[in-house]
Amino acid sequence: MAEDLSPGMLVQHPHEPDWGIGQVQSVIGERITVNFEHRGKVLINAARVALTVVADDDGLARASS
Repeated sequence: MAEDLSPGMLVQHPHEPDWGIGQVQSVIGERITVNFEHRGKVLINAARVALTVVADDDGLARASS
């Protein structure tokens, strides 16, 4: 999943909907830094959490896999 993400993409955490939409800041291996609108910056382990893609940096919605 981490390899499908790139900085600028918009995502949601599947278990934390109250965090709102987050923007991917960086992707290094399985570590994804996301800045969520209601939580701030969070380091996500992609091996444990599959983020849901809302849109990429062009604003295009994409289906989650």
